[in-house]
Amino acid sequence: MGCEETVHRESVLHRAVLAGDEQAWHALYDENFDALYRYVQWRCGGMSSLGEETVQETWLTAVRRIRRFDPRQGTFQAWVRGIAANQLRNQFRRQRAGAGGSGEIDWEQAISLPPEAAAENREQAEQIAAALAALPNQYEQVLRAKYVDALPVAEIAHSLSQTPKAIESLLSRAREAFRRECLQRDDLSP
Repeated sequence: MGCEETVHRESVLHRAVLAGDEQAWHALYDENFDALYRYVQWRCGGMSSLGEETVQETWLTAVRRIRRFDPRQGTFQAWVRGIAANQLRNQFRRQRAGAGGSGEIDWEQAISLPPEAAAENREQAEQIAAALAALPNQYEQVLRAKYVDALPVAEIAHSLSQTPKAIESLLSRAREAFRRECLQRDDLSP
């Protein structure tokens, strides 16, 4: 579906949702749930309970704020991903503040992992999630397109109105920023 068709379709669905059409809401939900879930799990570094909680909170926020969605400004999928990203950033900020501002996060309290999960895997997941939350939106967006959505560089470039060379450069900077964030978080570990 082309950009204009997507804008038109989502505009029609948005108006129907605002008019109280439950089927229109279900259409938006069904079409976007899987992509949102994959995105959130990626942003959570595989911490499934945090991911599931974030997805739930994202949909509740989307329901409350549906009037703010404007299909001319971006897709519904991009809008709910933005809500999810903000939910995660706020979660990490609250955790940091709850740890006395020391930069340490009390993950045991915030996230219940299955007992068979190794401490090393939990620590890695925590670092990944926190590092992704700290990245600028542009970096997160291009990393997500490449590694979650599995889009080729040319398609990412087209969707962002950039050249493939510019996207390759952006990907390189985003990967480096992600690596630095992970290393920084590793240095903060006890």
